[in-house]
Amino acid sequence: MEQNPNVQDLMKKFPLKGGFFRSVILFLLVVLLLLTSWFTIGPEEVGVILRLGKYNRTVYSGLHFKIPFGMEEIFKVPIERQLKQEFGFRTLKSGINTSFSSKSYNEEAVMLTGDLNVAVVEWIVQYRVKDPYRYLFKVRNPNQTLRDMTEATMRNVIGDRSVNEVLTVGRQEISTEVESMLQILCEQYETGIRIDQVVLQDVTPPEKVKPSFNEVNEAQQDREKLINQAMSQYNQVIPKAKGEARQTIEVAEGYALDRVNRAKGEANRFLSLFEEYNKAKDITKKRLYLETMNIVLPKAGQKYIIDKDASGVLPLLQLDK
Repeated sequence: MEQNPNVQDLMKKFPLKGGFFRSVILFLLVVLLLLTSWFTIGPEEVGVILRLGKYNRTVYSGLHFKIPFGMEEIFKVPIERQLKQEFGFRTLKSGINTSFSSKSYNEEAVMLTGDLNVAVVEWIVQYRVKDPYRYLFKVRNPNQTLRDMTEATMRNVIGDRSVNEVLTVGRQEISTEVESMLQILCEQYETGIRIDQVVLQDVTPPEKVKPSFNEVNEAQQDREKLINQAMSQYNQVIPKAKGEARQTIEVAEGYALDRVNRAKGEANRFLSLFEEYNKAKDITKKRLYLETMNIVLPKAGQKYIIDKDASGVLPLLQLDK
C-alpha cells in the first residue's frame, strides 16, 4: 500500500524514535491507571463494587481506590436521599412556582371504584433505598418494578371502596393501606426499597361528570350547613331552658326546705314551751303576763292605777286638762 505523500514528508522531517514512543505509551498507561484506580462517594451515597462482574464489597462516603483497567466496577446508590415517583401527573420544575406537564396520564390515573364508578386519582410514592445490594442485583429495573407494584396496589385498594370514600373521607385510610401493602410487596420481591409515604395529591371525578358531581357536593354542603345551623340553635335554646328549669326547681326545693325547717322549729319551740308550762302553769302564766305587759305598757300614753275596791274613777281624772 502506498502512503500519503504528506505523511511521508512528516515522517522524514520528524522521525519517531523507539524510546519516545515507549515514553508516550507509558505516560498514557500511568494516566489511565490514575484515572481508573480512585473514585469518590458522596455523603448521601454508597458505592457497590463488582470485581470481574461479581459483588465484592460496599464502600461509604469519601475517597476510595479500586483495581484499575475496568477490573472493578463501581455503582453509586443514593441511600440517604428520598426518591419519589409520580402517578397521574408529572412535575417539570419544582420550587416556589412549580410547573406541571400538560400531558394527560389517564392510563395511570383513571380507576374503577368498588361501586362501579370512575375516579381520577393522582398520587406520589416517596421511598428510599434500604439495601443497595438487593436494589442492584435482586430485581431487574427496580424503579419500574416499584412503579408497577404501586399502580397495581392502588387499583386494588380503590376497587374495594365506593366513589364517595375515595373522593372524601377515605383518602387517608387509602394512603395508609397502600403504603403498608406496598412495603410487604417490596420485602417479598427483595427490592431493597423502604416506602416512606404514599400521598394522594388529587382525587376527582372524570371531566364529563364533574359539573353533576359538583352540584351534588354543593347540595350536600348546604344540607350540612343547615344541619349545623339547626344544631347551633338547639344548643343555644335547649341548654338554657334546661338551666332555667333546674334553677326554678332548686329555688322551689330551697323554699320548701326553708318552710319545713321553720315549721319544725316553731313546733319544737311550742312543744318546749308547752312542756315547761305543764311543769309550772301558774308561774308560766305570770311570766307570760309580765312579759306581755312589759311590751304593751311602754306603748300606752297616760296610765291610771286604781284600787280594785274603788267605787269610781272620776275623782282621779283631770277633766279640765
